[in-house]
Amino acid sequence: MHNTHCPCKSGLAYANCCQPIHINHSAADTPEKLMRSRYSAHYLKLVDYVVATYHPDCNAEQQREQIAESVSLDWCHLDVISSAMSPQDSSVGFVEFRAQYIENDTLYSMQELSRFIFHDGLWFYRDGTFDDHVQLAPVKIKRNDQCPCQSGKKYKKCCG
Repeated sequence: MHNTHCPCKSGLAYANCCQPIHINHSAADTPEKLMRSRYSAHYLKLVDYVVATYHPDCNAEQQREQIAESVSLDWCHLDVISSAMSPQDSSVGFVEFRAQYIENDTLYSMQELSRFIFHDGLWFYRDGTFDDHVQLAPVKIKRNDQCPCQSGKKYKKCCG
């Protein structure tokens, strides 16, 4: 996958985007880079990385099973809506994003405003709020529809 585009849709190759962060958490020098790397970890089914990038206060190891369920979904698209640092505290950052996944040939979309905390020299995901007003209704994907991952291929020849 090192020569292919990164799953986070940055436009960069995986080897130049999220892979270095997956190898070394400290390479995520902004909340957005950490968020993108966490999305890519979901896409690539890297449960250990997702667990490790939760803030220590979250006790993610005790929630490994639920995290693994989320990671096991077929994630297919990411849009970063906004990214900002807290004006009151430079150790807090926010990233709003919309992500899509496929389950049982149905496309689902979720939108979250995530909060990230800089702790012991690393960015960590702390928590997020979901925007229920922006949730898209599930859409059944037909075999000949364009794939939601935006590869340009038909669903049956790509993610289906």
